[in-house]
Amino acid sequence: MNPSNNGTGRTTTDQAPADPAASDDMLAGQPIGYWSGLAHDTVTRHLRDTLARIDVTQPQYWVLNRVNGGAASPSCEEVVSQLAPLAEGPYDIARVVDQLLHRGWLEVDDRKCLHLTDAGEAARVRLREVMTELRAVVHEGISDEEYVAALKVLRAMIRNVQAASAS
Repeated sequence: MNPSNNGTGRTTTDQAPADPAASDDMLAGQPIGYWSGLAHDTVTRHLRDTLARIDVTQPQYWVLNRVNGGAASPSCEEVVSQLAPLAEGPYDIARVVDQLLHRGWLEVDDRKCLHLTDAGEAARVRLREVMTELRAVVHEGISDEEYVAALKVLRAMIRNVQAASAS
């Protein structure tokens, strides 16, 4: 790669075309959008394929965890509001809540709050085990320190883009 000074006092590296076979010494010029997108697609597809084999979706897992995860039982609206940014569409989480109510994994109390049934809690515990196994596959050969460093870099990139977009 050819680093250059762009007049700001910062050294930049020329952007190279995405290359899945790029050697380690060429990675600095690779586009983050390509690599982060490929990582997202690959990991998400593997996770969703694994969950499909046990007749569960990733959003169902999110909802079970959210209903279980707070000090107070959330309403359907709270669950939808909190999880909608992760979903593929604005109505997906509400549909998932309906699916889990139908399946008997969730119930609604007289205050319109959601609760896990015994079957829902058993499913959540089992899914947590599956997700822990999947995490181990994804993290094979990657130390916790390397993982934290990668996430810190991604956070910094997000902040940089948000700051640039705001100005």
